[in-house]
Amino acid sequence: MNLIETLAANGGFVSRKAVPKEIKLRNEEGEDFTATVHVLPLSYVTAKSDIVATQLKNDPLAARIAHCIVDEEGKPVFTVADVVGDADPERGPFSARLTHELLRVIGEVSQLGKRRESSAKKTKSGTSSSSTASAGARSKKRNAPSATQSSSTG
Repeated sequence: MNLIETLAANGGFVSRKAVPKEIKLRNEEGEDFTATVHVLPLSYVTAKSDIVATQLKNDPLAARIAHCIVDEEGKPVFTVADVVGDADPERGPFSARLTHELLRVIGEVSQLGKRRESSAKKTKSGTSSSSTASAGARSKKRNAPSATQSSSTG
C-alpha cells in the first residue's frame, strides 16, 4: 500500500460531502425549535480559509462558519458579513446561541475533541490514564502558606 492509500484508509482525507446536522434554538417568544444545517468537515481548505481571513484582518471564526455551513449541494449559505452582521445591519450578527450551535455541529462533523480508543494512553496496570475512576477524592494534604499571605502580629 502506498502513502496516499495508507492516508486514505486512515482518515487522512475528508469528504467534501455535506453532513446534515440538527441545531436547537429558541425564538424571541421563548419557544424552542430545531433546524437542519449541512456541514462540511474541517479540512485543508478550511485551514487555508482561516489563514486568509486572519491575513485580511477578517474574523477567522466567522470565516469558518461561512465556509463550513453549506446547502445540500455544498454551496455556502452564509457570508462572513452575514455572520458578523455587516450584510444587513437591521438583522445584525448571529446570536451567541446560533454561533455556539453552528460551531458545535462543525466540531461534531469534524470529530474535534474525540479521541480514538487506540490512542488512549495506558498505565502499567492497563487502565486508561484519562479514566475518571482514578480521579477519586481530593488529597487531604494541606498547602503551605503562600509567601504573599499576610500574618497578624497583634
